[in-house]
Amino acid sequence: MPNDQTASARAAPITIPSMTQTVLLALDTSTEFCSVALLSAAADKAGHARAEPRTWLRHEQTGAVSSTRLLPAIRELFDEAGLTLADCNAIAFGSGPGSFTGLRTATGVAQGLAFGLALPVVPVSTLLVCAESARRRDVSATRVLAALDARMDEIYWADYAWDHVQGEWRTVQAASLDTPERLVLPDEPFTLAGNAAAAFGARLPAVAAARTVDCEALPHALPLAYAALRAFRAGRTVPADQAAPEYVRNKVAQTTAERSAEKAEKAGKAAKDVQAATLAHDAQPGEGRQ
Repeated sequence: MPNDQTASARAAPITIPSMTQTVLLALDTSTEFCSVALLSAAADKAGHARAEPRTWLRHEQTGAVSSTRLLPAIRELFDEAGLTLADCNAIAFGSGPGSFTGLRTATGVAQGLAFGLALPVVPVSTLLVCAESARRRDVSATRVLAALDARMDEIYWADYAWDHVQGEWRTVQAASLDTPERLVLPDEPFTLAGNAAAAFGARLPAVAAARTVDCEALPHALPLAYAALRAFRAGRTVPADQAAPEYVRNKVAQTTAERSAEKAEKAGKAAKDVQAATLAHDAQPGEGRQ
């Protein structure tokens, strides 16, 4: 027969680490796409992921009408996931650079949804999202020069290095606006991410210098959600009223198209506010964040 000590050891209960669930909504309308992702991730109390997050996605080319598609797409994802806004822990959005109207749309909707439930907001640079997308497509993409066509013969760009110890991007060069020839190249093998290579070709020295060129690593709600999840867990959030677009380019003049878009945006603002309030109201009392 086993002695008392052995029996006691065998009878000892197994300790299962307590889990926390993070639900995050990510929005991006910085390009001609309306991109929305819902992410649900489990982690232990130390913040270590226990499984691959579950995700739901809408990524549709909408052109200039992203503002009319954004809230319906959000509602569809919540319905698909069996969740409500009250289950969310944070709202993330692509803060720019990108389309001025698109950035205002994502910022305004993120603020509107977050206000009602006092949710924190996670602004994420669209250039960092390009870097995140490149690394998720190629794990060796740990030094990324993200470059997006800014029109007017200029490029939005930033330089990022993946920190393996911290498990996060380190910003080597913050978002800047330059002509293609003025980009500062990394001093080690790098991936060129974003659509600038397709837009400028050989005019962009980084095309010839890059280890890999990934023109498909673009602003997208799914890599945005993954980057935002790390930021949220690290406490890098802002209150809804402090969320703001990152234009990078100082807006000195508006084109006719922009002026028309702004008029339409203002005309539809009241309707959008009502829709956002309705979506927030749909969250049942008593349900909520863990």
